[in-house]
Amino acid sequence: MAEFRVPTKRDLRRIGDFCYEVPASFWDRMRVPARLYASETILDQILQDKSLAQLVNMATLPGVLLHSIAMPDVHQGYGFPVGGVLAADTEEGIVSPGGVGYDINCGVRLLLSDMQRQDFDKRATVQLVERLMRTIPVGTGEGSPIKITKRELDQVAREGAHWAVRQGYGEPSDIEHIEDRGRMDEADPDCVSDRAKERGYVQLGSIGSGNHFLEVQYVDRLFDQQAAQSFGLAENQIVILIHTGSRGYGHQICTDYVRIALESAARYGISLVDPELACVPFSSPEGQRYYRAMRCAMNFAWANRQIITHFVRQVWKDLYGTERRLRILYDVVHNTAKVESFEIEGRRVKAVVHRKGATRALGPNHALTPTPYKHIGQPVIIPGSMGTASYVLVGQSFDDTNFFNSTCHGAGRRMSRHQAKKKIFGEKIDLRDALEQEGIIARSQSKAGLAEEAPFAYKDVDEVVEVVEYAGMARRVARLRPIGVIKG
Repeated sequence: MAEFRVPTKRDLRRIGDFCYEVPASFWDRMRVPARLYASETILDQILQDKSLAQLVNMATLPGVLLHSIAMPDVHQGYGFPVGGVLAADTEEGIVSPGGVGYDINCGVRLLLSDMQRQDFDKRATVQLVERLMRTIPVGTGEGSPIKITKRELDQVAREGAHWAVRQGYGEPSDIEHIEDRGRMDEADPDCVSDRAKERGYVQLGSIGSGNHFLEVQYVDRLFDQQAAQSFGLAENQIVILIHTGSRGYGHQICTDYVRIALESAARYGISLVDPELACVPFSSPEGQRYYRAMRCAMNFAWANRQIITHFVRQVWKDLYGTERRLRILYDVVHNTAKVESFEIEGRRVKAVVHRKGATRALGPNHALTPTPYKHIGQPVIIPGSMGTASYVLVGQSFDDTNFFNSTCHGAGRRMSRHQAKKKIFGEKIDLRDALEQEGIIARSQSKAGLAEEAPFAYKDVDEVVEVVEYAGMARRVARLRPIGVIKG
């Protein structure tokens, strides 16, 4: 039975212009304060669901370091809110499958072209969007455009994007523009169930459903000329944003290990205020098996986006010629748990950092900042809601424990999928036509899938990103506007 203590506005202590805290004294189960980054408008939206109660619950977990954290795009999720960050001591703390999420390594990849907005009138945009829709499978359960064996799936799980590039789905230079170079070590397919493998090997190279998408966009505005130049961004440039993750493979891994963690927690003396927080000590056999299985899903997701990139490039080449190229700006991930080290109270501490619906954001010269961007900082890609803007930012964090080198991962829902569909169908809104009136060509397998992702169902991405910048997590580089959208 879940136990919730729901903070009100009066329970929040303001500790910065865009930072609020629920003190640990709020509830005797809390081990640390619960910290939230938000504007006043966003705070009012967050208070409409159980996000803050879930943030408080995170602060009750064993080994949590300093504070639990919620990003400005936070909304209610499974156990942890989506947009939640928690760092736990690797020796004394836990790992929580629900604290990573079901879509392990759901991430975004931005491809840059050398074409301009003026090259795409409505007819050209429709042609591109419909060709991409025919080429790349989208939707729940949709099959893979490539055929691999289960043995090859285990190789994918060990090697990630490297496997895809070796098979001809990309270029060696792509690897340098992917977080962690597209592969996590210590991935062990023996820790993955047969059911997860059954679901995964038929879905490699597909987008899926929900909030996953492929968008054709253009650079609408530049905020930081130096960073934009380093990233290869220019006004009116056409770009393509891919948002998808580990599909049924990662979902099943989470499902399997939530059950294992629920069965095992009491044996380790862990008392949970909510069963959805199911966790085990990170150093335990169950914790280590989950960690290795999770890394398999991370590698699967990188291979998945790499293969999708290959098919996008093929369509691009067929339509615009061999001299036209798409290069990867960067591929960033969310829904992960990674071991990272931080200076805490004068000593170096290793922490397993859960980022559920949160993105890593590293500044210049950090050891983990990718080599091509070491001088400027890691690119951060924040997708907005369908029909609104997305953003490219650049990381500023260096060993920052205020938010454990993290930032938001999107605009963040303010309306459930059910509520969005009810509004669309209840008011008989033709969303596809409405988007087309705004110059956005949208294609989806179903009207319901499109309705779930209506722009009004999300927070204002401009305001979310302003909070991120003013809080010091990352600074804005470019704003991107969609002209074509493909949804599952």
